[in-house]
Amino acid sequence: MGNRVVRGDFEWVYTDQPHTQRRKEILAKYPVIKSLMGPDPVIKWIVTGMVLTQLVACFLVKDLSWKWIFFWAYAFGGCINHSLTLAIHDISHNVAFGNKQAKWNRWFAMFANLPVGVPYSASFKKYHIDHHRYLGGHSLDVDIPTDFEGWFFCTPFRKVIWLFIQPLLYALRPLYVNPKPITQMEIFNAVVQFSVDIVIFSLWGLKPVVYLVAGSLLCMGVHPISGHFISEHYMFLKGYETYSYYGPLNWITFNVGYHMEHHDFPSIPGSRLPMVKKIAAEYYDTLPHHQSWIQVLWSFIFDETIGPYARVKRICKVASENH
Repeated sequence: MGNRVVRGDFEWVYTDQPHTQRRKEILAKYPVIKSLMGPDPVIKWIVTGMVLTQLVACFLVKDLSWKWIFFWAYAFGGCINHSLTLAIHDISHNVAFGNKQAKWNRWFAMFANLPVGVPYSASFKKYHIDHHRYLGGHSLDVDIPTDFEGWFFCTPFRKVIWLFIQPLLYALRPLYVNPKPITQMEIFNAVVQFSVDIVIFSLWGLKPVVYLVAGSLLCMGVHPISGHFISEHYMFLKGYETYSYYGPLNWITFNVGYHMEHHDFPSIPGSRLPMVKKIAAEYYDTLPHHQSWIQVLWSFIFDETIGPYARVKRICKVASENH
């Protein structure tokens, strides 16, 4: 199935991430963007509706055959669950209740986590801060694949396998790359999540639980929405480490596609990121971006210049001091 990836290492740089300087320039030129920062009063109601929809779906699938369980998990439930993980991403920046009520954001993220089936939100919050602060940082940004991933998943067939197991890699990679002590919030997250799983199992049996967990795993693997994992930071053009996606799937993914804008202004909710692009259009219109996550996945699989190694990786001061 095609040739091996020609890249044999990451794109190593020693410069600061581009978002810091661009943020300064844009704020100096368009101070009105500061008014976009702060909580989004709507996100809590959207997330609540999605969680309740999945609870209703759990009741509806309890008597279906297994083949239909997996069909609806992939075609419907998993789409909602993946969208909820992106809501958790937004909430990790305190956009649901604001910075002054940070703990409410963490508890609400646990609520958004419930249909995902496995505890996720507290650990994501812990590591996502580093992703923004040390983008591409060696041994700090766990979004970067390991050397083994870059070396082994180097053919189209292996890259397809890599996409399928992507949820597992995202869960295990932090334990290898940058292990951190388990926090109290992570314990709470696990207790709350597994308690709800047990309640669902006791009420309606195993099938609804499988529907939730399978949906999360399937739709974060080979699925159109999962194209955002690749589109955000994989180097499709040399020298560019963050890309936005301006296609229609932003409507169901809390505008995670506006990723350059998000890294420039992480405190602005996803619902307002299109306004950032509109106000500071000259900063974004000339940068490379994507229009299709399906095309992104196709290119990742079959383009011999792209693989897990196609990431910008930087040596930063903190990384060199600790390692």
